[in-house]
Amino acid sequence: MGPVDAGACVVAFDVSVVIGKDYLPPSVDATATLQMRENVSMSTPVRSTALTDLLLLGQGQDLGSERGVSCTGELPAASDPDLVSRAKIARAALGDRALVLGHHYQRDEVIEFADVTGDSFKLAQAAAAQSSAEYIIFCGVHFMAESADILTSANQKVILPDLAAGCSMADMATANQVSQCWKELTEIGVAQETIPVTYMNSSAAIKSFTGEHGGTICTSSNAKKTMEWALSKGEKILFLPDQHLGRNTAVLSLGLTLEDCVLWNPWKPMGGLTVEEIKAAKIILWRGHCSVHGRFTLDSVNEVRKQVPGIKVLVHPECQHEVVSAADVVGSTEMIIKTVEQSPAGSAWAIGTELNLVSRLARAHPDKKIVFLDKTVCYCSTMNRIDLPHLVWAMESLVEGHVVNQISVAPDVAKFSKLALEQMLAL
Repeated sequence: MGPVDAGACVVAFDVSVVIGKDYLPPSVDATATLQMRENVSMSTPVRSTALTDLLLLGQGQDLGSERGVSCTGELPAASDPDLVSRAKIARAALGDRALVLGHHYQRDEVIEFADVTGDSFKLAQAAAAQSSAEYIIFCGVHFMAESADILTSANQKVILPDLAAGCSMADMATANQVSQCWKELTEIGVAQETIPVTYMNSSAAIKSFTGEHGGTICTSSNAKKTMEWALSKGEKILFLPDQHLGRNTAVLSLGLTLEDCVLWNPWKPMGGLTVEEIKAAKIILWRGHCSVHGRFTLDSVNEVRKQVPGIKVLVHPECQHEVVSAADVVGSTEMIIKTVEQSPAGSAWAIGTELNLVSRLARAHPDKKIVFLDKTVCYCSTMNRIDLPHLVWAMESLVEGHVVNQISVAPDVAKFSKLALEQMLAL
């Protein structure tokens, strides 16, 4: 049985992978199943422990999360025993005509076939630097594929294996809402001194707005640098759409105070703020958040420290401010990976980021204790929509000469989006 989509979380019921050997039917070999589902080669040591080792705080479920949408289309069956070999054949047939980009939060079965893995910043750089591949197969979410289309040449085609792979955070800021916000800022006389800084996790339309109004894009890797740049150009920043990354960067990296930040609620007139509050603020934060990183709590930080004395808490800056403030190390996805890689054997880490990555880190570093900083088995459901059947379908279709799921950004939107993205890459 496959995972049940519960919005931000994929509550996993694939017991052969998620729960572990003790829960498998007697006829199923746990190691073989793990290798088949996660593409672990026979030469790669397979840990005898399963995902349960990461779930120090429990194995809860959250079925009350926002629901996702279904995706139609004829796909290879996930149970197809030839699925991995089909992927290898299709990938070999495409050769240099294709570049497969895989975000760190992707399933292992997808990462196995990625030519480049990284966070959104690294993959944006990879897309911009690649000029020879006819197809950019983006194993990530919709806004990432849009950015790749903007940064690549007109003769290249960007493919998203599942069009339902969106981002709830990106959906929290629509073009109409942001335009209305800017109109209200203009009416009170502060727009001319405000520089938009938009997180990569946003639609092309929002990136276009940012470029048109002299702003730039940021990722969790370069948020500090981009916000410093913006404050050198203006008196205020309108930070879209992730309030937590904006707040954490402003306070913990730039030395501003919580009082320097105000929260703009797009569902209320004037963002729910007074004119005086807006004029006094340095950072206007959009009321958006990551549905995965927003789950981590201060209670979980305190609980994991009680259970594992000396453990270090390592979290992503999309987490809530109180969690980030209590953590030992805060960093982008790339920094989280490097921190674990460079830590000594025997060290212990409670990691607050997407579970696919935490699981991968645990398998790659069996000499370290790595646990997940949440009580719920919670994957990014939209990122998890890109699975091996979708990837195989996309690649086999391209081999047959059928371009599927192409992401194309309208030229007028791409024009200003590219300005903002190139400004980011230039910093």
